[in-house]
Amino acid sequence: MKKILSISLIMALVSLGSCKKYLDTVPDNILTIDDVFKTRTNVIRYIGNIYQAMPNEFNQRFSGFENSGNWTGASDEGKYTWDFNYSTNINKSAWANTDGSISTYWDSYYRAIRNATDFIQRIDGATPEISIGEKTILKGEARALRAFYYYQLLRIYGPVVILGEEVIPVAATPDEVNKPRSTFDECISFVVDQLDKAYTELPVSSAVAGKFTKGVVKAYKVQALMLSASPLFNGNTDYALMKNDDGKHLINQTYDAGKWTKAATAAKEFINEFAPGTYDLFRVSDANPFKAAYLSSRDVIMQSWNKEWIFGRSNSRYDIIRYDRTPFHAGYASQRGAGANGATQAQVDAYFMANGKPITDPTSGYTATGFSSFQAPYDNTTRSTFNQWVNREPRFYVGITYTNSVWLYPDQNTGNLIVTNMEFSGNSGLAQSTSDVTPTGYIIRKGVANTDDARGNLYLRLAQIYLDYAEALNESTPADADILKYLNFIRERAGIPQYGAGVNPLPVPATQAEMRAAIRAERRVELAFENVRYFETRRWKIAEQTDAGPFYGMDRTKNGTAFYTKTLLETRVFRKRDYLFPIPANEVLRNPLIKQNTGW
Repeated sequence: MKKILSISLIMALVSLGSCKKYLDTVPDNILTIDDVFKTRTNVIRYIGNIYQAMPNEFNQRFSGFENSGNWTGASDEGKYTWDFNYSTNINKSAWANTDGSISTYWDSYYRAIRNATDFIQRIDGATPEISIGEKTILKGEARALRAFYYYQLLRIYGPVVILGEEVIPVAATPDEVNKPRSTFDECISFVVDQLDKAYTELPVSSAVAGKFTKGVVKAYKVQALMLSASPLFNGNTDYALMKNDDGKHLINQTYDAGKWTKAATAAKEFINEFAPGTYDLFRVSDANPFKAAYLSSRDVIMQSWNKEWIFGRSNSRYDIIRYDRTPFHAGYASQRGAGANGATQAQVDAYFMANGKPITDPTSGYTATGFSSFQAPYDNTTRSTFNQWVNREPRFYVGITYTNSVWLYPDQNTGNLIVTNMEFSGNSGLAQSTSDVTPTGYIIRKGVANTDDARGNLYLRLAQIYLDYAEALNESTPADADILKYLNFIRERAGIPQYGAGVNPLPVPATQAEMRAAIRAERRVELAFENVRYFETRRWKIAEQTDAGPFYGMDRTKNGTAFYTKTLLETRVFRKRDYLFPIPANEVLRNPLIKQNTGW
């Protein structure tokens, strides 16, 4: 007897990028799974449904909405004003394995994984309307999607259950359903194998934005191998008790330096094949080199699907993040938001000075107090600016809205520039609203567009692959000249002095540890607010230092110079258990073979 698709699955069968429900055109309860593969239209809608599970990280205000994460607010980069944002729970270590926000990703991604496997098994026998060549590409997309969703699960929960090519029957018995978690190394092996196979099935490019291609799967192979090589999953004895019933460790207990070699090799293979060429570092020209660097660092995010973008989600709802990162701006209705997605003082301090030195360097020229007349790269005049924000590198002005800075867009009603003021009585201060206001005295500026129109949602770009390559080489072959070469590619585009090369070069980090610190500092700035930092501090196993303790900002309760006092905002708690999400409690209760993560 043919299986009947559930109502929920039928409702999910939508065209990619479309809001029209498939249910509107198909009678309830009569479309069988075999019927789906009888027409090309239905097949394309089915693969579109599998794509729809990709996370829309523009919507982090609501945890799990469109599979969005808590990655900015729950990292040391940012903070949300609103306590209903689940990052508040994470930052207090006040979360539980019974929370709905815990199970969202597990449920959604496994549902998508099952659909992808079903698609892979059926596409060869689908309607002859679809050519053999197109079937191969569609199979590659489904295979890549399945690997992508496993990768998401791995970095959130750690080792998971790998189902392989098996589609669990609807009427399966508990014995058929209940399976133990695979080891982390087994999980990575499966993901890499699937990405390698998808590479042979996919084209080099696609006319449709957001589709998997050869370059995309090669890039995600790098991401999977970087995760596997990192301290959280490579010889982490904190997980010594995380075992299956047969005694098998879910996390390998002996450090394997060869994992870094594999990651470096995969990154170099990607670069050799695709960069420069298929992908290039994005650049904007300007007579002023500082402004050119600013525009390049800003617009690489703003211009969807430029040549630096490797992968992202197409046509993603954008209005939520735009509201959350636009200041309140009393009196300017056309540019009014909440400004509730704030940046921390820790992230503000992470940016380099214009001379490329960290603010902790006594020779950097950093001044912690007082004010100067300063013209930001987006401004048409000089303004009184707190000295901490004067002469910082271009990426600082891309990432941070600070008090007395000009907003990105003029008032649409008057054409006048808007100057953001987050002092207590300012146009974006607590006197205007106690809820729609910055939580830190800073607001994240990066990636804010001027309309609510759906946009491409960036996941991965070439700069990250270059930094991956530098990091993996430093861990595997620390004397390799490519480390400096690719690290300096990023710094040169950012408009700051390079290490040991170019104009006004800085000293080359002398040891492997110093180079590691330099690479991590660069990643923190270059990839700021791109949903990377949360996972970086965890895979590096440093979140107990970076994500715990006091967090600071400006004094939002004051006006004038008193506002600029470094003020304690909160004291965050991070426990060892918090490196990974717990496995949802219901899954552990239903399946006794699944062992819970350590500490949960």
